[in-house]
Amino acid sequence: MAPHSLSPHFLALPKAELHLHLEGSIEPSTVSELAARHGETVTEEEARARYSYTDFAGFIEAFKWVTAYLRGPEDFALITRRLAERLRAQNVVYAELTLSVGVMLWRKQSAEANFEAMLRVAEEFSRQGLRLRWIFDVTRQFGAEPALRVAEVTAKYAGEGVVAFGMGGDELSVPAAAFREAYDYAAEHGLHRLVHAGEIGGPGEIRDAIELLGAERIGHGISAMHDPALQELLAERRIPLEICPTSNLCTAALAKQLVRESAAITDHPLPALLRRGLPIVLSSDDPAMFHTSLLGEYAAAGAMGLREEELRRLLAMSFEHAFDGPPPIED
Repeated sequence: MAPHSLSPHFLALPKAELHLHLEGSIEPSTVSELAARHGETVTEEEARARYSYTDFAGFIEAFKWVTAYLRGPEDFALITRRLAERLRAQNVVYAELTLSVGVMLWRKQSAEANFEAMLRVAEEFSRQGLRLRWIFDVTRQFGAEPALRVAEVTAKYAGEGVVAFGMGGDELSVPAAAFREAYDYAAEHGLHRLVHAGEIGGPGEIRDAIELLGAERIGHGISAMHDPALQELLAERRIPLEICPTSNLCTAALAKQLVRESAAITDHPLPALLRRGLPIVLSSDDPAMFHTSLLGEYAAAGAMGLREEELRRLLAMSFEHAFDGPPPIED
């Protein structure tokens, strides 16, 4: 299928992005630069080759590899700056960046020093019209105790740009119930809560995220396609799915949900879920690692057959469901 072209008017509209992993935004050229800082040699071609996988496990291994080059505050400041520049180029005025604090603590880094370096960069870009907010993220396969430590760090920065406590990683590794203490702690400290669920797992993972952990948004959630009752629940409670189509292709999550060896963008459930009245926010997830961008995801949605008014509705919902966003600007 030919790529979908976005209209000049749509390209000019202010945009928001809500499901965006900072560490997954590191371009191959920046990987090479980070490696050189630490006395190692990694070519752009080598980094680009690492950003190729056929399943979710392969992606996790690549994510572990690239984050090994983030060793101190100056590294995190660099990647924040590079991502902010790319967001501004797409007319993004608000973004919630997911930060893998669980990985920082696992690597025995100072999450506080790293984050404060990122805050200084964010303040600079706020004067250029880009509001950055932060989601501190738990790595699910690390287990419940590390998750509680991340919740404690998250609460420390509530009110300083940190708006939510989230959980990513392998959703099939540890049951949601194991994380109730961490999520209860986050709720008690006034933090919003979200969970990656229904990406490679089934609809039950989404229900557990909502009923056991109080999730206010669901990362991915594409397995909702299999459960009409769950779709009704999501629509009734206005709990949005953070849909990232290119990611779902690159990790083979969509093929897994469809029980196929492969899938195409036109197989994605986004149009059907949107037209059933579910709230959806469109995002790029790990844009460098999936060779995409926010504009690329809107073009992918257009290739699925969404009309421009539907693309605008998606754009508006990203403002509506932001945890600390500005109101959408009328076009």
